Amino acid sequence: MEAPTLPPTTTQERAPAPVFVWNRRHLLDLESLSREEVLHVLDTADSMAEVSRRSRKKVPTLQGRIVFNLFFENSTRTRTSFDLAAKRLSADVQDFTAAVSSLSKGESFIDTAKNLEAMGADVLVVRHATAGAPHLLSKHVQCSIINAGDGAHEHPTQGLLDLMTIRQAKGKIDGLTVALVGDISHSRVARSNIWGLLKLGAKVILCGPSTLVPRGFEKLGCRISNDLDAIMPEIDVINVLRLQHERQQRGLFPSLSEYFKLYGVTQERLDNARPGLLLLAPGPINRGIELTPEVADGPNSLILSQVNNGLAVRMAVLYLVSGRLGPDTPAS
Repeated sequence: MEAPTLPPTTTQERAPAPVFVWNRRHLLDLESLSREEVLHVLDTADSMAEVSRRSRKKVPTLQGRIVFNLFFENSTRTRTSFDLAAKRLSADVQDFTAAVSSLSKGESFIDTAKNLEAMGADVLVVRHATAGAPHLLSKHVQCSIINAGDGAHEHPTQGLLDLMTIRQAKGKIDGLTVALVGDISHSRVARSNIWGLLKLGAKVILCGPSTLVPRGFEKLGCRISNDLDAIMPEIDVINVLRLQHERQQRGLFPSLSEYFKLYGVTQERLDNARPGLLLLAPGPINRGIELTPEVADGPNSLILSQVNNGLAVRMAVLYLVSGRLGPDTPAS
């Protein structure tokens, strides 16, 4: 398989010699990855980003490979990003729509995946509302599985692109203090960020209403705070998670206006923050609830950089898992 010829990165956190070898057939989570594996994906993504800056934004790296996008939940950024990433690597891409598939006739999730594999699928990119669904498939098929988000468990490529964005802007992750603000309890993005940040040496603060930020996360090495204003002066990065409106209907916080008053990121709060604070948001964002429009579009915001880096990360992941296809390759 031909890899793109690209210049090496010059970041401070490259894996040490000898050259690191990727040995995973799947990407199911960040929890099981080592620090070296996380860094290897980020370094590969740095190289893949160069492809998008070329006048000809395509390389033959995965020519002949077949990638199926199996999305059982709605998605814009992640699905489009994986589709474009596969095409830039010259893979053949097929989108799968559950509503018009044999699943509507009673076919099982596993049988559907096995049939797609029988059609020649090399990689299945899976998003599912049930936590553990990609892990289940990995035990029943030989092709590679990439988790594009499973329930409230993990969203590993989102965690990786957030890490890439921070590292680009700060030059490092080790030693930074990063706050994740919002609905931590139900967020797969939060879990992937926590695992990735801690593995790379960051300090993690989880902030939000006590009903949405369980104390159990302290066992992972995170700090819990229910006061956003108190932590603003000490953080280097704030990652604002989407507040799911359905949670408000369950009475987990008094009202959207009350939430915004206590946890909405405003320009006034940024003025009281550490200089150079970076703002991330995985999207879709709710302007006027999690953050104000002036903050979302302001100089501290790296939201569009996250979108751009999402393409590079997904190119890197597709390249890495596709390079390890075959019956003799150990599963992750």
